[in-house]
Amino acid sequence: MDELTSYITAIDHVGIAVADLDEAIAFYRDVMGLELYHQEINDRQGVREAMMRPPGNTGGAAIQLLAPLTPESTIAKFLSRGGPGMQQLAYRVSDLDAVSETLRAKGLRLIYDEAIAGTANSRVNFIHPKDAGGVLVELVEAADTGH
Repeated sequence: MDELTSYITAIDHVGIAVADLDEAIAFYRDVMGLELYHQEINDRQGVREAMMRPPGNTGGAAIQLLAPLTPESTIAKFLSRGGPGMQQLAYRVSDLDAVSETLRAKGLRLIYDEAIAGTANSRVNFIHPKDAGGVLVELVEAADTGH
């Protein structure tokens, strides 16, 4: 069994880059029936973000809407290259440090040397898309894991 299987616990969310966060929230709420359960500004990543999920689904995968705060942000660059759309796939992990160490030992590049602050005080890092079949993979450790 691969050493990562004990650490990856779920698909956490799908990140979608949007130009207008309020418009996107309205679409996912009014058309798709999702509920907004968290919203914040992440200055380090240069985004305003909203987390949405089906009503009552407190533990399942979510949709993360990401709008740029500045023209220099990663999301602004993503939007300028190809417009709005899926920007990342995030996995929930129980120990981000162990996962990061294992991935690096397998020769994969992570975007950050150390975990950074993510949504709702989580710890996150990203696998470089060139090492993950063109997909930006986010690794998310929830704030309540004790690290």
